[in-house]
Amino acid sequence: MTNWRPDPHQLRRPAYLSLAEQIANAIHDGKLVNGERLPTHRKLAEDLKLSIQTVGRAYDELIRRGMIAGEIGRGSFVQTQPKEPEPPYLPERLGELIDLSILKPVCEQVHLDRMREAFGWLAENLPSSSALSFRPNMVYPRHRAVATEWLAHCGLEVSPLNVNLTNGATSGMTVALMSVAPPGSTVATEAISHHTLVPLSTYLGIHLEGLAIDEDGMIPEALDEACRKGPIRAVFLQPSVVNPTATLMSAERRQALAAVAGRHDIAIIENDILGPLVENRPPPLRSFAPELTLYVTSFTKITVPGLRIGYLVAPDRYVAAVANRHLVSNWMATPAIAEIATRWVNNGTAMELVNWQRRALARRHEIAAEALAGLAYHAHPQSLHVWLPLTSQHTEEGFVAQARLRGVAIAPGASFQTAEHGRAPAVRISLGSTSEAELSTGLGIVASLAQGSPEALLLAI
Repeated sequence: MTNWRPDPHQLRRPAYLSLAEQIANAIHDGKLVNGERLPTHRKLAEDLKLSIQTVGRAYDELIRRGMIAGEIGRGSFVQTQPKEPEPPYLPERLGELIDLSILKPVCEQVHLDRMREAFGWLAENLPSSSALSFRPNMVYPRHRAVATEWLAHCGLEVSPLNVNLTNGATSGMTVALMSVAPPGSTVATEAISHHTLVPLSTYLGIHLEGLAIDEDGMIPEALDEACRKGPIRAVFLQPSVVNPTATLMSAERRQALAAVAGRHDIAIIENDILGPLVENRPPPLRSFAPELTLYVTSFTKITVPGLRIGYLVAPDRYVAAVANRHLVSNWMATPAIAEIATRWVNNGTAMELVNWQRRALARRHEIAAEALAGLAYHAHPQSLHVWLPLTSQHTEEGFVAQARLRGVAIAPGASFQTAEHGRAPAVRISLGSTSEAELSTGLGIVASLAQGSPEALLLAI
């Protein structure tokens, strides 16, 4: 360590969080540099007259933030170089923690029952092609035809020849990006967008440009200006509620964005994973620019998480590219799961579960309205989450840490940020990831934190 040392007189309760903040500020200010070794837990505890456990918790918090790294046998070191981004959700649920960080549908026994019934049916009816064929064209044709029926529920009329089955929306997003944006090119998106888009673009060698948004989504003038300033190959949009701010983009805004894309001849990637779950929604963006739009939807967020299957609809100009990119990255969607999806579309189970989800979400939003009364949060009646802007007295990292300390996990807004500046601090809170009772408790804790002082919680040193 350099001459810089934490100031014991600046410690506040909870002491571990205060210590972590002091070290974090020193790293930000350049007083601690990348690779610098920090004192051992015991040494720092002695210097500051804290317990070893308190110092350990402070270091653990800094590791969670990606600011230091612990190496067994060597110690703890400052880490300021870029590292792999962390997901906004917890990789696993810990102890009694109320997990409102991961975006998932409401799930109960009925969902497990339907999947068990489906696998029972599959055991007796699995076609030989789904079990034995390596050729997508031997497996897909029947599924593509049924997919067009589901896509009609999403507001689209398409040919089966334009439909590709994928292993969910992430697979569809990846293939779509690979098909329209070669390495080194630029893709525009909303300033607050899909949490996997930033790392995915990095892995694919694509530059991502976050553009200004308002209460109706991406601002068309911002897209037009970006296209005029430099070569934009595509724009990635989430117009129907699944975006972090739970915005349902108007038909007028969709049409305006489609017009800008048409004027500059750039592709549109439309992520619409909630599909028919969202009632009274405008037509998909693809309706306004069918020759430019690659449309992605899936079943995992609206039926059962285990039904990892989706549809990627491509315009004629991209059909061959999509087929080729899908082959090299996935070969083909899992045939057995595709069989279940096709059966559920045919016999009505898929829409039955969508309607069930809509009713369950209505109850969840009633709980949120009661728990968050008085707070200016954003939501939609069919959103799986709420977006809660924070007041100026709260930092995003501190708020998320305080919530964790009280037993609630929420997602920081930074996980969805694609623009470097101009974003107000906020958190995303999932409504479907736990029971109604835990949701009510968790939201109550979040509300008390939002309405109180950041240092309201006192712990013994």
